Amino acid sequence: MQIEEVKGANKEQRVATHSHIRGLGLKADGTADPVAAGFVGQESAREAAGIVVDLIRSKRFAGRAVLLAGAPGTGKTAIAYAISQELGPRVPFCPMTGSEVYSSEVKKTEVLMENFRRAISLRVKEIKEVYEGEVTEITPEEAENPLGGYSKAVSNVVIGLKTAKGTKQLRLDPSIYESLLKEKVSAGDVIYIEANTGSVKRVGRSDAYATEYDLEADEYVPLPKGDVHKKREVIQDVTLHDLDVANARPQGGQDIVSMMSQLMKPRKTEITDKMRAEINKAVNKYVEQGTAELVPGVLFLDEVHMLDIECFTYLNRALESDISPIVVLASNRGMCTIRGTEDMRAPHGIPRDLLDRMLIVRTAPYTKSEIQIILDIRAKTEGLNLAPAALEYAAEVGVNSSLRYAIQLLTPANVMAQISGREEIQKDDMAEAGELFFDAKKSVAILQSSGSNFL
Repeated sequence: MQIEEVKGANKEQRVATHSHIRGLGLKADGTADPVAAGFVGQESAREAAGIVVDLIRSKRFAGRAVLLAGAPGTGKTAIAYAISQELGPRVPFCPMTGSEVYSSEVKKTEVLMENFRRAISLRVKEIKEVYEGEVTEITPEEAENPLGGYSKAVSNVVIGLKTAKGTKQLRLDPSIYESLLKEKVSAGDVIYIEANTGSVKRVGRSDAYATEYDLEADEYVPLPKGDVHKKREVIQDVTLHDLDVANARPQGGQDIVSMMSQLMKPRKTEITDKMRAEINKAVNKYVEQGTAELVPGVLFLDEVHMLDIECFTYLNRALESDISPIVVLASNRGMCTIRGTEDMRAPHGIPRDLLDRMLIVRTAPYTKSEIQIILDIRAKTEGLNLAPAALEYAAEVGVNSSLRYAIQLLTPANVMAQISGREEIQKDDMAEAGELFFDAKKSVAILQSSGSNFL
């Protein structure tokens, strides 16, 4: 008999534009390392973003706005995603672009408000009574089938649970016995049962059975401490938009759990400002009672110059509301006409009254040495071997054309190298890829020289 160990298959992950960004790369004193966490340069912008992160964590920055302003390809979106990495998964981060607000079905202001509400989380703390321990026995008790016949039905199940402090025997409903069978619970397993709902969760096998013969197919957990019957705090996060959607459907109850349980119901009505005001009242009540905590997250609005004058007016009002997230805007425009107006020009395409509310963080163009380090990090992220001469040539391309174009040439150059039977990308491969794929400047030059050939 041959027994082979099954090796875990390595899943290939898609490498996105900002896959190499892992944070802001700041030291303990708040200063930025020149090269850290996937970032290169932009020290002043990263340090400013670090202060914004500290303000968000201390909940002193709600209802404020930050504008990331700089030329294309200077790391504005990367800084926004680094802020989300620093805040962690428990703080909501809602990215959107300015063009998303335009729809023939939904009002522009409604799209903005929905994303505002998605960026605010309500952290609900709930104390649940649970029975937890190692299973010592499972004995189903049968009774005559009420439907008649010779078969018998399970009337209840007796289960024994053991912890380090003692043991307890429970008589449970037959529906819980079905849950035990679904979880494949047997004697020696560590489980917990919620007292209110009766849901059963198998945690693992007790480590007292770790020496029994097996094929390492089970997870061993220690024997639970304390009493079998205990109270456990369960923390659940739900966004205000989730509560809006839940209340737009037929109501069940008025408590927070009932509001969340409505999420899977199909029918829906319109989400009105009046309904949102009522939800805000309920949320404030839960916060005052101490059963919930409001967590203002981050709404990242890229290409903010795509918004029109109506959206900017609405943003002014939304930022002044009692419940508002932190809004991070990004724009690569200089002086330009505000969309929706004919002759109103403003910096970054944003009205001056809204611009006056913002803290503005500037991103600077990269130098050749910084571009070279970024390309080296990007090549390692994508698993590419880049020769020093090819890296030097790619940095020259980044200076003369753009950083984005130089990064985009790496993968085609790797294909060229593989066709030639090489594992390492050479300078010739980069040059050949550049001849096949034009950058914006070369394409514009061709149009200017032979524009008459185009329609």
